[in-house]
Amino acid sequence: MIIDTHLHLIDRSALRYPWLAGVPPLNRDFSYEEYAAEAQRVGVERVLHMEVDVDPADIEAETARVDGLSRQAGSMLVGAIASCRPEDTNFPAYLERQRANPFVKGFRRVLHVVPDDLSEGAVFRENVKRLGGTGLTFDLVVLPHQIPKAIALADLAPDVQFVLDHCGVPDIKGGAEHPWRAHMSEIARRPNVMAKISGVVAYADPGNWTVGSLRPYVEHTIAAFGWDRVVWGSDWPVCTLGGGLSTWVAATHALLSGCSIAERDRLLSGNARKLWRLE
Repeated sequence: MIIDTHLHLIDRSALRYPWLAGVPPLNRDFSYEEYAAEAQRVGVERVLHMEVDVDPADIEAETARVDGLSRQAGSMLVGAIASCRPEDTNFPAYLERQRANPFVKGFRRVLHVVPDDLSEGAVFRENVKRLGGTGLTFDLVVLPHQIPKAIALADLAPDVQFVLDHCGVPDIKGGAEHPWRAHMSEIARRPNVMAKISGVVAYADPGNWTVGSLRPYVEHTIAAFGWDRVVWGSDWPVCTLGGGLSTWVAATHALLSGCSIAERDRLLSGNARKLWRLE
């Protein structure tokens, strides 16, 4: 069984996505039905929705919309990683509203498209600390040079469980491993950080990547974090920039060909089930 921990759904008729205008291939609707038709063919059985950086005014509407989809017969959706703005003083009230909804499993604030110092603000850091003891996770999406910022957050909030998205967003197309490699080894030393094996096909050369070009980045991530601290995500529809869901699933199985069944199962489903308490 595969648990996909990173599905994006886009519905431009219901929500606003300011960033989509700058990414023409993704500037259309991507529905749950379109995703599910392919996902069920490749072995995905449960799914967490990942926030899509909607307009701040639409954040709670996005979560409510996905929650509604999860209630449809046969839905694979079992939870959501909701958007948030820890830099805002109204975050505590927002957090309390989301804690009342068991569908919300964690939060993410996109950091790789904002100033580097956003996560260093006192309000941001105090609000992230509020997640300690709630059981709610915080996804980190940062560029390689920003990983030290993520390390600082993990050190400041040791009681919060962080998830580093997309293997730390390495520049696979450019073949760059430094400072990414050293930074990944360093952040992996924090026991409150897990890594998500996701997104890498979008950072490779779209028409030229192979399993071999992905392997150094995926294998270093797994080696640094260990099999008990990695989860898998499709990053659909962003993965369509690098071949699509079926291609990424096939590449994942090829990358895992030398591991044990137990190791593969922990990455593809077991760790996610335990982390987010999925039935």
